Amino acid sequence: DGKIYDAYVIYPKNHTSEANFVEYFVYQIMPDILENKCGYKLCIYGRDIYPGEDAASAIEKRMQKSRRLIILLTHQLINSKEDAYDQHIALYSALIQNDTKVILLEMEKIGTYGKLQESLRFIIKQQGTIKWKEEHTVHPQSPNSKFWKQVRYHMPLTCWPS
Repeated sequence: DGKIYDAYVIYPKNHTSEANFVEYFVYQIMPDILENKCGYKLCIYGRDIYPGEDAASAIEKRMQKSRRLIILLTHQLINSKEDAYDQHIALYSALIQNDTKVILLEMEKIGTYGKLQESLRFIIKQQGTIKWKEEHTVHPQSPNSKFWKQVRYHMPLTCWPS
């Protein structure tokens, strides 16, 4: 299908105390589970987009080369005044072009989805979110936890660990 990545990961990039866990999750836990243990290839901004590259076109190209878009929903992402360019491109690709599936990971209790962009609410209404709950953190490195099984269910079929 000409795709290089199984998923492009969209997450809040501001540096706050809650972002520390999100960044740890994005740069450590996700690659460990999805790449090392399950054989997927992720595209993560800050790791796979290089300094000096035009960020906007690099983001667009990487998303086009990805089979899925994973969006980490946090209060920070929702309340951010600056709209994340990658989030806009992702939602456009998913909803208007209808060529990429979105996987929404609810990293903290969001409550009502009223503050979310209408496009995100539409995706949530269609397919829901996968919720990261405290009990998942007991064994966050286990690909067989309920959370990771749900994520893998929505990922393209490449490899399923036994």
